Amino acid sequence: MKLYSYWRSTTSYRVRIALHMKSIAHEIIPVDLVNGEHRNATCQLINPAKGVPILILEDGSVLTQSLAILRYLDKIYPDPPLLPKNPFDAAQVEATSLIIATDIHPVNNLKVTNKFRELGHSQEAVVSWMKHWMREGLFAFTTLLRDGPFCFGSHPSLADICLIPQLYNARRWGADLSELGRLIEIEQNCLQLESFQLAEPDRQIDAKK
Repeated sequence: MKLYSYWRSTTSYRVRIALHMKSIAHEIIPVDLVNGEHRNATCQLINPAKGVPILILEDGSVLTQSLAILRYLDKIYPDPPLLPKNPFDAAQVEATSLIIATDIHPVNNLKVTNKFRELGHSQEAVVSWMKHWMREGLFAFTTLLRDGPFCFGSHPSLADICLIPQLYNARRWGADLSELGRLIEIEQNCLQLESFQLAEPDRQIDAKK
């Protein structure tokens, strides 16, 4: 498999974690979002939405959108599972994950914040906007968690895969996480696992040192 990825992309980060969790062999193809590589002809041909992650399967088939990719990987490579077997529990994990994937991330991604700047908003205003939605979403996320070292018990799930990249991004922009102690504990537990370590942004081949 080939994963088109940007080192700081939280959506790419999610997929990297899952690939390592499931021990799936893959090659990283860096895409520099800051310099607009996602808008070149090659990337647009593969993904008309002009974004990452893009997963190229062994037969050349293309998958985009991180949650769709994660669901696919979980069906094809079910061990370890990203969702519980119980349908209700699985729906709870997915609903919690969607707080990050659909409530926090879309209003904070690069193309949205770049548009704000184009419309004349200052960098300070853009960052304030981002931090507001991050904190609001993370507080909501916290209310749905179960007991245990991870978001939903004794093993990392789809929720943890979404959480860790979002906490990375929140720190990057200076969001106040001091009232989110449970999330920090979960983060510490996740980052002890090799699968999460190998997926970290600073360990990627395109990371800016």
